[in-house]
Amino acid sequence: MQARSALFDLYGDHLRSRGGRAPVAALVKLLSPLGIAPPAVRTAVSRMVRQGWLHPLRLAAGPGYLITPKAARRLDEAAARIYRTTRIGWDGRFDLIVLQPPAARRERQRLASHLAFLGYGTLDEQTWVATRTGEDIDGLLAETGMRYERFTATHAAGTSGAMALVRRAWDLAEIGRAYERFVTQQRPLLAAVTARSGDMEAYAARFRLVHAWRTFLFRDPQLPPALLPERWPGTSAAAFFDRHAARLRPAADRYVERCLDTGNRAGQKKGRKP
Repeated sequence: MQARSALFDLYGDHLRSRGGRAPVAALVKLLSPLGIAPPAVRTAVSRMVRQGWLHPLRLAAGPGYLITPKAARRLDEAAARIYRTTRIGWDGRFDLIVLQPPAARRERQRLASHLAFLGYGTLDEQTWVATRTGEDIDGLLAETGMRYERFTATHAAGTSGAMALVRRAWDLAEIGRAYERFVTQQRPLLAAVTARSGDMEAYAARFRLVHAWRTFLFRDPQLPPALLPERWPGTSAAAFFDRHAARLRPAADRYVERCLDTGNRAGQKKGRKP
């Protein structure tokens, strides 16, 4: 687990609802059960500050970091998709974007990652398609400075044209197998965490569960039900995720609160003058 990715999970799943801020000491303590060392945490934080995701600030407990408005929007969108709090509808229209991609490979990869996160799939090297318009898409493309055109294609749900477009843009069979692997890999790890387990153990198991589930934000465009195959594995995988995420939430919350309290006390003690 990379420190930067873990920080996004930490802020999104635990700190966003607690003001979106935390002292450095608490960040270090909260990522320790995941095997992430303090230097890696500090390096990742610095990188996120440079990228505009975090903002340094001085807390009562000492140095800390607050999510920026840009990060808050991204975390809220991710949370809505992770926990599926919004209904996925479809009016029969596809959003098509034809790009003149940047020449640099790194920029192309970065753009592809952002578009995939927003639910777009590729028809060819320049054409991307989605069943809904990404709210940040125009801002994202404007930020890259590239030229592009946008079109709308309309197909009735269940028609051969709509299904053919979906099959070209996404490998649903592979995404379905990935959901099945997710459940197979997570089941024994979660079964080992019982009511007798400690809060830290439950926190770490839940953190890894959410982290693994979060990868589907870049793989699964969350298509409307009308465009999904029958007996879609993502449905049972979502039920599995919801059940265990809810089961482990109370213990995880207790551990987070304890770490934040410890981080605050440590920062205050360090900041006292002799």
